[in-house]
Amino acid sequence: MAGPLRLVALLVIAMVTAACGAADPQASSPRPTTAPPSSPAGAPPASPSPSAPPASSAAPSPAVSSALAAMSVEDKVGQLFMPVLYGSRVNGAQAENKARFGVGSPAEVVAKYRPGGVILFPWAGNIEDVPQLVRLTNGLQKASKIPLIIGADQENGVVSRLSPLVTDVPGSMAIGATRDPDAARAAARVTGEELRAVGVNLDFAPVADVNVNPANPVIGARSYGSDPGRVAEMVGAAVQGFHDAGVGAAAKHFPGHGDTKADSHTGLPVIHHSRSQWKKLDAPPFEEAARRGVDIVMTAHVVMPDLDPSGDPATLSKPILTGLLRDEIGYDGVVCTDALDMAGVREKYGDAEVAVRAILAGVDLLLMPPDFLAAYGAVLAAVKSGRISADRLDRSVTRLLALKESRGILTAPAADADEAAGVLRSKEHRQTVQDIADRSVTPVKGADALPVTGDVLVTGPAGRRLAGMLDDASAAPTGDTPTASEIARARSAAAKADTVIVTTEDAGPAQTKLLAAMVDTGTKVVVVSMGAPYELGRLRGYDAALAVYSDGDASLRAAAKALSGALTPEGTLPVGLGKH
Repeated sequence: MAGPLRLVALLVIAMVTAACGAADPQASSPRPTTAPPSSPAGAPPASPSPSAPPASSAAPSPAVSSALAAMSVEDKVGQLFMPVLYGSRVNGAQAENKARFGVGSPAEVVAKYRPGGVILFPWAGNIEDVPQLVRLTNGLQKASKIPLIIGADQENGVVSRLSPLVTDVPGSMAIGATRDPDAARAAARVTGEELRAVGVNLDFAPVADVNVNPANPVIGARSYGSDPGRVAEMVGAAVQGFHDAGVGAAAKHFPGHGDTKADSHTGLPVIHHSRSQWKKLDAPPFEEAARRGVDIVMTAHVVMPDLDPSGDPATLSKPILTGLLRDEIGYDGVVCTDALDMAGVREKYGDAEVAVRAILAGVDLLLMPPDFLAAYGAVLAAVKSGRISADRLDRSVTRLLALKESRGILTAPAADADEAAGVLRSKEHRQTVQDIADRSVTPVKGADALPVTGDVLVTGPAGRRLAGMLDDASAAPTGDTPTASEIARARSAAAKADTVIVTTEDAGPAQTKLLAAMVDTGTKVVVVSMGAPYELGRLRGYDAALAVYSDGDASLRAAAKALSGALTPEGTLPVGLGKH
């Protein structure tokens, strides 16, 4: 078995050899279709070909072939896994690691099982501050036999795992409201540059789901909108933006999670789209992502009976993953599961069998198996028994290695904390993001009631923050679920105001009661909706409403500008305001 230094040396030698023979088009690595942009000041150097699509059905490069030839069966099986490791220090022992992997530190897990990647989460103790995160990602790479895909769920908006270290970028629906794919590309570039600066080389974004169900409990504002063509434009632009920054992108959740009433984290959603409906509604963003060379397509734990009558979720469905994604759409990059600890994929089979069935269906990368040892053992046993053929295993590992090569992961320099400090939350990035947020502000009702004047009261979950951005406004803040006493205090203050601004976010019964109480005072009421704007279709009595789609500072500053007359809101609703 090749040791870590020997295997990395083989990779480097193979890449040098490939470069020397680049005159032969059959021997060359994929090349970018456009020149890579220059790196911002302080940013790590751009990867050799940040815009290049990952290698597909073409013959693998010499670097990939050499790496594959040097790997044992155990090495190859390890590449199929992307677990969560626990702790902030690469050599720090954690009881959770010991329980799940049999060894204590993240470095020991990587050395023992040789996973293809890891995914970082604050709840796993991985993310504290920039210097710590850089030490962790560098340490993980040093511990790994083959450089790792290090991923994060940094969709922005409601799913922001690296907040508050990175620039606060509005989520997808805010970007959809600008109707400008360049905004999607710029937002992805900002996020990608910041991830890369701390050693994260893959973002599990963009969300490619077309959200057509107002009652969708899991996608909502994570989607760019309800129009398949416009969502496709945004997804394609975002993929390009990540590639501009030299990081990988993952389009999710195939074959589409936008028309569900159940959350696949807690149940198994069933979507009754016919094949023609799926082709028209769900497929276009994934087709565009594939056309743009997206690095990963993530599966959805949803059942679509008209696409596969077996009742298996798409993650375990060969007709969906191989038949539709591979054969019909023509995608030959990496297919990754959504997290395998979610209830939607665990209902029919045990955690060990799920891993094997996912590979047989067409998956290459198994994300977050809840019982890693059982899943790893089952896949290894399936390979040794022939249930998963050697050729099938090699195809997945080749795709993973090709992804690592195309994004510069195999030869990437270590991240540098000082350089990262100059990239994260830079003035340039914050200005780019504020411009996007300003353009996203959408007038939903009563635009002629703006700007607000006189005595202004701001209440609701972001009451204090938004009031602080308005001149001479007072606040009656509440929690996300306003209490009776908070509502009473706000009612008393509202009776003395000329205008009440009510901040809402996916308003439930308590926020609805707060709004009703403000309306009952007879004072002019302006709603600032900070989540998916569907709530504005069922809330009643307000005089004016703005949708900003996010409770981040950039979006609230944009709202304050619109409320004060400093900008004219020109965003467009990316979804209809259907009722729940």
